[in-house]
Amino acid sequence: MNKVFLASAMLCFIFFNCTNAQKEGNMYFNESQLTHDKYGHFLNSTQVFSPDDKWIVYDTRNDDGGIGVTGSIEMVNVETGAIKQLYKTANQTKFGPGVGAATFSPVADTVLFIHGIRNADEKKPYGFARRTAVAIDINKPFDPIFMDGRDITAPFTPGALRGGTHAYTWSGDGQWICFTYNDYIIDQLGKTDSSVKDLRTIAVMAPGKVNVRDDSTMDNNSGEKFAAVVAEVKENPEPGSDEIDKAFDEGWVGKKGYKKSDGTWQNRAIAFQGNVKNNQQQTIAEVFVTDIPDDITKAVPGKPLEGTATTRPGVPQGVIQRRITHTEKGIVGPRHWLKSAADGSKIFFLTKDEKDIVQVFSVSPNGGDIQQISFNEFSVEGPINVSPDDTYIAYIADNSVFITDIKTHQSYRLNAADKNAAPSGAAIWSNDGKMLVFNRKVKDGDGMYYQVFVLKRGYDE
Repeated sequence: MNKVFLASAMLCFIFFNCTNAQKEGNMYFNESQLTHDKYGHFLNSTQVFSPDDKWIVYDTRNDDGGIGVTGSIEMVNVETGAIKQLYKTANQTKFGPGVGAATFSPVADTVLFIHGIRNADEKKPYGFARRTAVAIDINKPFDPIFMDGRDITAPFTPGALRGGTHAYTWSGDGQWICFTYNDYIIDQLGKTDSSVKDLRTIAVMAPGKVNVRDDSTMDNNSGEKFAAVVAEVKENPEPGSDEIDKAFDEGWVGKKGYKKSDGTWQNRAIAFQGNVKNNQQQTIAEVFVTDIPDDITKAVPGKPLEGTATTRPGVPQGVIQRRITHTEKGIVGPRHWLKSAADGSKIFFLTKDEKDIVQVFSVSPNGGDIQQISFNEFSVEGPINVSPDDTYIAYIADNSVFITDIKTHQSYRLNAADKNAAPSGAAIWSNDGKMLVFNRKVKDGDGMYYQVFVLKRGYDE
């Protein structure tokens, strides 16, 4: 049964060129365009609202893959449409350094984003293994704070990584950060040893400053947080095993962790996609969870956190990696980051249903049965986000923004479908759950530019 309901149109109040309003019951959404300038205003897939929901942060890309050539981070005021530039790279060229994928801390006026290595040039351009995390206090723009230490000069430094970090997500308390990681040392080793590959994995940053030796290359930097890899990857996983050669597109489990099957509480855990080999030698992605100890500074004997010249950084003592799903299809659909209910009881992901349609599904972090959440007649087309009250999943599909009720499985179209100006990327909730923001490319003169749009929720009296 198709559980998608096209909400009836309402007359729209005037608000930044508001284009339409949609209604379901006594709840309605009014759409407005916030940005208009002739350049890109590219939203990250999550956490783009300031803690007070007054500002939305973005980078100035005008295409999905253009971080290396992008030099500016900005934010726009939800009420006034005023734009404030937060950061601009020095000596930006087509080779880097580049910035992008900006997120707001949930508890502080701090923006975090990818920053290419500062010495980027034609011989050393922006790349997977050449980027780091930089933060900005929005009250002190243009003053970069390097969050993860980077050290690619032996002997390496515990708590500093050796390559490229990106796709940052803040923990619920704003103290930790999870992200994906590519190792520069292993990447370079792989160029002379074909048995070695730079395998993407995931890592975290925790409170604790890390000092890295100063040098003049700008390849290395100290960091405000202690970073460590928290997923085990290896070349050539054994078919049919739980070994993985890639860990990626992760998210925190719960705002404060989750309840284990034995009744104890796990304070910090990450759900991520892990690539396994099935018995037919096919690579599929499954849901994994890694439980993380409160202290990530202790290494497993023989596996230093900082790695060596020939080995990857080791995971800390107490990290437990578990495979959660064992499916035939694996995770299927557009790129998306795994999301969790606030209490950590559910992990949400995409795969295809029996009709070959990409839908939202959920599974407990303890494993068990997989539940289908959406039952649309068309596929989800981008990343997913859970409303702060755990009621809805938001996403882009069928040229519109949709939300699906997690309990009833009913889906609601929130704005009119327009294939010539369809929403793109993700639909991201505000912290109070009263707004959703998304991108749409808008024609302006001879160009098409990513602009920021917002859907504001209201209720009839």
